[in-house]
Amino acid sequence: MANWVKRLSATTDAINRAFDRVKGRINKTLGIEEPVHILPYRGYGSPDCVLVKGRVLQDEGIKLREEDTPLWKNLWNMYLRFETDEIPHAKLRLQLGDLEQEATCNSEGFFSEELSPPTPLKEFWQPVTVTLLEPELDQSVSADAEAMVVSGARFAVVSDIDDTIVHTAATDMLKMIRIAYLGNAKSRRPFEGVPEFYQALQQGTGGAPNPIFYASSSAWNMYDLFTKFMDFNGIPKGPILLRDIELSLANWFSFDHESHKMENILPLLDRYPDLPFLLIGDSGQRDAEIYSAIAEEHRGRVLGILIRDVTPNQASRQQELQAIANQVEACGSRMFLFRHTQEAANYAAEQGWVTR
Repeated sequence: MANWVKRLSATTDAINRAFDRVKGRINKTLGIEEPVHILPYRGYGSPDCVLVKGRVLQDEGIKLREEDTPLWKNLWNMYLRFETDEIPHAKLRLQLGDLEQEATCNSEGFFSEELSPPTPLKEFWQPVTVTLLEPELDQSVSADAEAMVVSGARFAVVSDIDDTIVHTAATDMLKMIRIAYLGNAKSRRPFEGVPEFYQALQQGTGGAPNPIFYASSSAWNMYDLFTKFMDFNGIPKGPILLRDIELSLANWFSFDHESHKMENILPLLDRYPDLPFLLIGDSGQRDAEIYSAIAEEHRGRVLGILIRDVTPNQASRQQELQAIANQVEACGSRMFLFRHTQEAANYAAEQGWVTR
């Protein structure tokens, strides 16, 4: 990373920390305390054990119900998402059926806890109640979480979000910022056919539902926006795997997209050793390379790779994709490029993954 980026990033971080200290003193002097809330993330696991994650924050007053908002309001909401006041080392109680278990947040307010109930879980989505124990407040604070219980599925799906499900122009930094960070859940639109295709993938060809995991390079601060977008457009629910670092210049310039995706996907293969995985991404970043590496490292585990071709006019990229497709085939799998969702759906039906 260039020295000027490090210096500028260090300066902006110092300013942010100073601003937080001043804000805290002013609020304390005026007696203003923003309410604390728990933001649980969709968990996942098996009938015997589920992983539940989330974060404890002060409520910044983001109004998710106000969908049709002007640009300045979207910009303000995005600022509030990243100007978070986390509650470090908060203590929680997690309740899953008759099981009660305590958890402690880290210094950034994140918690992650494995829950093993005394009897196997049966529902595909299992409710979990999260209650704040410390710090003690005048009013009780709790939140309803849910964990996806995978049992009897034929395969699992891991899908990228940006430029795979929704157009974000990830290859153009300025356009991506405008679409991804200055929009809202209603202004974003999935590619045509995505909700129906993903519903078909989850339903499969009968039997138990197939789990779908969503992976993105966005920060956890965007989690509420992603869930609202998916619910609004009828995209099947699933755990959303994001970045656990704050937005800063240093992170923008040093972030390793490939390592992040690997860190999110590989644990899923370990957790579900009996399931093959269908990997869906786009050609704009390095999804094809990442998925190819997984297919080579875990031969026999990758059911197929579907790549939305968002770079059809880049001859060099097309050559790279063809070479990657050859590598995937040598690993015993296959990579299919598509421009329209219907093409991917037809291919999936031919492979017997979905019904026509």
